[in-house]
Amino acid sequence: MNRIDAVFNDLRKSQGKAVIPYVTCGYPSLDFTKELISVLAEAGADLIEIGVPYSDPVADGPTIQKASARALTAGITLDKIFRLVEEIRGKCQVPLIMMTYYNPIYVTGVENFIKKAAAAGVDGLIIPDLPVEEAGHLSEVAERSGLRTIFLVAPTSTSERIEKIAGISRGFIYCVSVTGVTGARKEVSEGLEDFLKRIRLRTELPLAVGFGISSPETACRAAEYADGVIVGSALIQKIEENVAGEDYSKALQEAAAFIKELKGAVDSKSAPNDL
Repeated sequence: MNRIDAVFNDLRKSQGKAVIPYVTCGYPSLDFTKELISVLAEAGADLIEIGVPYSDPVADGPTIQKASARALTAGITLDKIFRLVEEIRGKCQVPLIMMTYYNPIYVTGVENFIKKAAAAGVDGLIIPDLPVEEAGHLSEVAERSGLRTIFLVAPTSTSERIEKIAGISRGFIYCVSVTGVTGARKEVSEGLEDFLKRIRLRTELPLAVGFGISSPETACRAAEYADGVIVGSALIQKIEENVAGEDYSKALQEAAAFIKELKGAVDSKSAPNDL
């Protein structure tokens, strides 16, 4: 069984909710990313999203854009990321999801990219700029290799489009809580419950809410209706505030404390409401 499926199965049995942190690979360094992933797993992260820095993002807000730019300047490459995942996989069994835009996959070649990702130990892929209408071949190749393809649903998605996304998604569905780009927000959307109801009518896959999760309060609110929460910008911001030169100890401590807080908040919620 894919590690993503196994984690969500276990969480459903225990009535738990998933905390899924996003990390920008290579920010502020590859060594930091390697240590950070282990620290987050120990702090209670159920799955971890590894962001591939990209020069022309369409969904990343300013915090993640800045972190990605710094990682690219420092020389991060796709092959370095694959090697990092392989090293991490030797010590840590938390599901690892690679978030990348389609261009790096296209340049590498779909089959070659999937082969490298699977060999390294990647469990799933999130590709924000790959529309479902164009995703058939990649999804088929990924499924043969045991990788889950995770697609995004937005509040503006029509019922027809939600149906298509639900039909092709594997692992879980990434539910974008607001329109716009990623970024920390003080509150989750008032329409989140109704939005997730629309999706649940069309799939039994777990639903994870992202874009705007910034605190235990917003995580707790989203976990009332979802199976998991995804936190990116708020975590990257916390790292940025606590990195001092090459001394990463405080940044690691603060990141771990933040994830523990979020995990405690979402675990205070029972299984998702029968929406």
